[in-house]
Amino acid sequence: MDSIRLGRIDAVINTAISKGDFPGAVILVGRKGKVVFRKAYGYRQWIPTRKKMTPDTIFDMASMTKPLATAASILLLLEQGRLRLWDQVTDFIPAFKPFLKKEGGEEEQIGGAMIWHLLTHTSGLPPYTDEEGVKAVYGESCSTENLVHYIAQLDKISVPGEEFHYSCLGYITLAHIINQITGYTVAQYSLMNIYKPLGMMDTFYMPGEDVFDRCAPTEIQNGNLLIGKVHDPLASLQGGVSGNAGLFSKADDLYRFARMLLNQGELSGRRIFSPISVKRMTEIYGRSGFAGRGLGWDLDSDYSTNGGDLFGQESYGHTGYTGTSIWIDPETEMVVIFLTNRVHPVDKGAVISTRSRVANVVAASVIRTE
Repeated sequence: MDSIRLGRIDAVINTAISKGDFPGAVILVGRKGKVVFRKAYGYRQWIPTRKKMTPDTIFDMASMTKPLATAASILLLLEQGRLRLWDQVTDFIPAFKPFLKKEGGEEEQIGGAMIWHLLTHTSGLPPYTDEEGVKAVYGESCSTENLVHYIAQLDKISVPGEEFHYSCLGYITLAHIINQITGYTVAQYSLMNIYKPLGMMDTFYMPGEDVFDRCAPTEIQNGNLLIGKVHDPLASLQGGVSGNAGLFSKADDLYRFARMLLNQGELSGRRIFSPISVKRMTEIYGRSGFAGRGLGWDLDSDYSTNGGDLFGQESYGHTGYTGTSIWIDPETEMVVIFLTNRVHPVDKGAVISTRSRVANVVAASVIRTE
């Protein structure tokens, strides 16, 4: 790699910070199992006092929870023979409402959503739901079971398998299915079976107060600054544990997870997934190829701009609403981790363009691929 080319990251990030796009960032670039760039920029907190960003800052992962916790746990259950991609959602949630086609005053039920529909965002579920509507039924807190029952009754917006609608609700539903099969929450199951075996010591739901001083705060809500508390409204409603959001992590831990994927499911003698499971997670799922999604990971959807313009067709990643992202390229054995808290102190920050620019700088720094 060309260190001068890689150093162009500095100008990209510093320009964005100077524009007020986000208070600070942590960038980690790894290649062939080694960290080649690891740097903190700016501040992790602007108010009420300024605190410098550090490389070990812990971030609210937001939607990166989907591939790192929920989809990963579902794939483990597939490997164990406890679940199939073709299992009907109604096998676990009988009240899950089908798509209703309305013609001439009559309604016809069409199709039934399966597990793979939920994973690829093609189930017909809407993207989100109003937490105030949920509170009107269940109060200020809501169990995952009750929330999933609420979600199940929502009108579906398309026939399963026919349209892509990025949906947090599908992953909340998957987390409930994980709990039904295992007896554990997605937080407990992923911690026991993935993060602890991989040595991801700062990856968890609901951080304890002992790490609050390393957590990047997000938004001020109702006069309170969120530190170590999930930003996503539906995850918060469930107490911080959800299938769509709620995971916290840091750059070094994410790199361990990425190295495991690039090493076909194994890291430091600990096998988490079989090689074939890694392949299925990180390639476009054929039955919903139009969506550009794998089983949890994003390859070529409208949300995959964090991969930039230069990495190849086998590369994959994911983003989080709070300003987090990861991109992994098997061709160059490259990992780009870009973490910000763009929603601090108010939800007005911007990171989409900067993600792409950073990815392009990193890809262009590769001068030999052998």
